[in-house]
Amino acid sequence: MPTRSSVTADEREAQAEALHENIATQVEALRHTAAWERFLQFARAFHNYSLNNVLLILSQRPEASRVAGFRRWQELGRQVRKGERAIRIFGYSTKKTTEEDDNGDEVETITRRFPILSVFDISQTDVIDGETDPMQLVRPLTGVEDHGFSAALTNYLTGEGWDVRHEPIPGDTNGYARPADRTVTIDANLSPEHTAKTLIHETAHILLEHVDDLEDYAEHRGIAETEAESVAYVVAGLLGFDTSAYSIGYIAGWADGDTDTIRATANRVLRTADAIMDALAGDDELED
Repeated sequence: MPTRSSVTADEREAQAEALHENIATQVEALRHTAAWERFLQFARAFHNYSLNNVLLILSQRPEASRVAGFRRWQELGRQVRKGERAIRIFGYSTKKTTEEDDNGDEVETITRRFPILSVFDISQTDVIDGETDPMQLVRPLTGVEDHGFSAALTNYLTGEGWDVRHEPIPGDTNGYARPADRTVTIDANLSPEHTAKTLIHETAHILLEHVDDLEDYAEHRGIAETEAESVAYVVAGLLGFDTSAYSIGYIAGWADGDTDTIRATANRVLRTADAIMDALAGDDELED
């Protein structure tokens, strides 16, 4: 495991740069697979919500990633679980009516309506028996070791004023940071290895200031998630474990498979990875 005494700053920087470039290389390879085509078809089925609706979604369910209505989920091969609480958003529709004005002329009037709609996040659904799950592109990490740094990273976040909690989170969501009460919640059902990776991911969101402005995060969510998971992949690599099974598909999805987008985040990702490594290297949990 790398510490200040085992690698030089230059060596760590070179290794981090190579790890980040490897993300783009693996995403490029992924784009030519059948799994990616299935994922694209699935991703394109979702409606592009307005910024206001995205903010409404995130305010009700901060961990939400893909949302759709009850019947739309069934069309996509997934079933909303019984008892799940709907996310409320505004719909939009128009109605045309024709009336006579005072001169007897027909005048067309358009009435705009904003009905309240119920949608559900993918984490509130399960794959219907017999259907193919396009999200298999992102496979959970199953390692039984956290590689010795979950406690150290928790200590760091606590020292920065964040409360780290481990609680069951339904569905596919692994964790989220909530700035309103400065809490980081990690799914208690994750493997030790996936817990460690998720802690890095949420710490990256905090250090990259993604959680400081919900509106900005909602508007640029693809970039934010690409950056945070890239940091997780790089830091994990520096600490000696490979998160490719989960990270590459996750990053590819949020970056729309665009390797230029991934490479454009290099400076911010590497700077944040370096900051996390510095924080970890100063903790007794990581000392030899």
